[in-house]
Amino acid sequence: MSLRNAARLARRELRGGLKGFRIFLACLALGVGAIAAVQSVADGIRRSIAEDGQAILGGDVELHRLYQAATAAERAQFEAAGRVSEVVETRGMARNPQDEATTLVELKAVDGAYPLYGRMELEGGGDLQAALAQQDGVWGAVADPEVAARLGLSAGGRIAVGDSVVELRGTIAREPDKAGSGFAIGPRLMIDRGALDASGLIQPGSMLTYNYRLALPRGSDAREIAEGFKDQFQDANWRVRDDRDAAPSLRRTIDQLTMYLTLVGLTALLVGGAGVGNAVRAWLDARLATIATLKCLGAPGRLIFQTYLLQVLVLSGLGIAIGLAIGAVAPSAVAALIQGLLPVEARIGVYPGALLLAAGFGLLTSLTFSLWPLARAACIPAAALFRDRVAPRHARPEPRFVAATGLCAVALAGLAVATAADPKLAAIFVGGAVASILLFTGTALGVMVLSRRAPRPRRPGLRLALANLHRPGAPTPQIVLSLGLGLTVLAAIALIQGNMDRQIRDTLPDQAPSFFFVDVQKSQKGQFDALIQGTPGAADLAEVPSLRGRIAAVNGVPADKAVIDPSKSGWLRGDRGVTYAAAMPPKDKLLQGQWWPAGYDGPPRISVYKDVAEAFGLKPGDRMTINVLGRDIEAEVANIRDIDWSTLGINFTLIMSPKPLSAAPHTWLATVRIPPAGEMALQKAVTEAFPNVTTVRLRDALETVNALLSQIGTAVRSTAGVTLLAGALVLAGAVVAGHRRRIYDAVVLKVLGATRGDILRAFLIEYGLLGLLTAVIACALGSVAAWAVLTFVMEIDWTFLPLTLLGTAALCIAITLGFGFLGTWVALGQKAAPLLRNE
Repeated sequence: MSLRNAARLARRELRGGLKGFRIFLACLALGVGAIAAVQSVADGIRRSIAEDGQAILGGDVELHRLYQAATAAERAQFEAAGRVSEVVETRGMARNPQDEATTLVELKAVDGAYPLYGRMELEGGGDLQAALAQQDGVWGAVADPEVAARLGLSAGGRIAVGDSVVELRGTIAREPDKAGSGFAIGPRLMIDRGALDASGLIQPGSMLTYNYRLALPRGSDAREIAEGFKDQFQDANWRVRDDRDAAPSLRRTIDQLTMYLTLVGLTALLVGGAGVGNAVRAWLDARLATIATLKCLGAPGRLIFQTYLLQVLVLSGLGIAIGLAIGAVAPSAVAALIQGLLPVEARIGVYPGALLLAAGFGLLTSLTFSLWPLARAACIPAAALFRDRVAPRHARPEPRFVAATGLCAVALAGLAVATAADPKLAAIFVGGAVASILLFTGTALGVMVLSRRAPRPRRPGLRLALANLHRPGAPTPQIVLSLGLGLTVLAAIALIQGNMDRQIRDTLPDQAPSFFFVDVQKSQKGQFDALIQGTPGAADLAEVPSLRGRIAAVNGVPADKAVIDPSKSGWLRGDRGVTYAAAMPPKDKLLQGQWWPAGYDGPPRISVYKDVAEAFGLKPGDRMTINVLGRDIEAEVANIRDIDWSTLGINFTLIMSPKPLSAAPHTWLATVRIPPAGEMALQKAVTEAFPNVTTVRLRDALETVNALLSQIGTAVRSTAGVTLLAGALVLAGAVVAGHRRRIYDAVVLKVLGATRGDILRAFLIEYGLLGLLTAVIACALGSVAAWAVLTFVMEIDWTFLPLTLLGTAALCIAITLGFGFLGTWVALGQKAAPLLRNE
């Protein structure tokens, strides 16, 4: 009966419309819409990866390894399982034989069976095999449009690759297995497998990756066959994948990006939660007389609570529905923007799981911030409700309501952690969000206490502003909390990007080499050194032997089972750079253990980078097995090192004693510095003299990094702007919630003789103080967060940037003053007589 009566009363109240709940609806719709849109786009990309796994991988099963092609026996075993396509990938220098133009390319050599799955599309149509075939003694090539642009070529132009020259016969429109190739630093140049053999790029120790894709007979179990190959070739250094893991790096990137954007949406919801609470309090404040009258007529507190909780649930459902509608429509617009940036075609659609997750976040946020004010209205006696406008009673709700509020908050945090790709990071976010909310709220309450106890200034405007900070119903906590979280995020991002820009602009150019040279053969080293030393201006030539290997075991335990820090399990993925050295690199720092003595010729020892050591819990004296060129080499851990990555010099995470790697086939990695005026001449000379050597110009890399950082910074600031928008909505809600009280204050002050200017100045001083307070706290928290990320995550130097923080503070004060001015201006426009007659 009680619930039926509550439903009837709730229905009657809702007939009055949504006045007072527009901010409530906007806050919920913004947060729910952001989460729903992000999750829907991510689900569409994941679905594409799953459904196009064969085309992305290039087969049902792929086997790949560095340096070594399959032996005849291994190739026979592959062919016994299904149709085989061989693809060889490397990085190299492409050059225009007619001039000095050169460019770094991702070189891909394919056979006649490529692609086993998917479609290889060329601009204007055409057959790939015909374009790559040898005609009149010249092999063909197809490439990304950037290759032709950088070399100044058109269709039919010639490109020198290694020792051979190929003819550009087409432009790549779609490469089906591009997403499975991993990170690329240059545009694609595709040639025939025979053209690679003729190029002279296949040398002992050259960094070539041999991929063998298998198309299995219908009905075959790709998972079972892949596991069989893993067992069969576990000692041959083959890496085996099936179509379940077609694009692991892309999937990880999508998962991490989804988590970040979801947390941004959740932050907007948490900030919006303050707006939800403000709206509910303002709404109940407007109904104090109604609630008190119902209580005087005998309505129990339970009926009051149920009546208004039903209304909150109905309005929450409306706000969530609006957010879900936004989340269902927005992905289509986002897809049009990102489609050209992704190596897969996102299958954008309506994903029920994404919408349910967003709805769950919205409902729990609404309940978490609504239950407390609803319970308070239900438990306060009728007489106290009549006095609440002039003498608010700070009553604590009954324990059951406190428990229900806490349960909703815990459920909200649990949902965020349980659905995140990285639960640990999500838990840190939840803890940080709770700590920030408590800090902002506590600071605001402390300011209210201090302003109440502060001496009364002589200037009436300042005295009134200070009084407004702690008066009954003052919006101080809501304003500080709502703007504080968003501005903290913006301040942290601005400081992180500013420090990274400074690191690249001011530090790296003075220390970094001009060029990296990769795949210098042993037989070429003497001539290469002579060329560099004979080039005017060339200096600081550094050369290190270069091999690739993977961590196979630690203290006899397989590496994948020896990891003790799952967050650093990335050291297991792919092969790692390995070198050997007699002396420790001069800029590295020894943390534990000792370097092997000069002329050491004993059993293998290894020096390990500290992050690798932390991943496996290594210490000096432990044993580590590295698989190099298919051979397992067990070495004693001699020491743990730290590396200064900021110099962009030659750095290896794994350094072994000279024996036995010095006898293994390997190439050399070299760096050199030269004034900018001589860079192009040196690049041309090295490329012409050593066509197999890959040249990476650091100036181009730095410009790319700067551009990338700028794009990332813009994107991150834009997403953080969602949080700031939620804060602005909450601030607007706080102004609206106090609008009736502000009108009353303005009317009384005008009757007592205050001018419009006096009142406006007093209110603007109040909002200016609130904005300044919020800015100080946000800048302090943002600085701490930026320092922690730069120092412990990125491991680069931290520099305080006061101008960046001043910009954040100015934005905060401007937003607060703007909303305060609008609210006050409207209040000043109200006539005094109608209000005084009502009183």
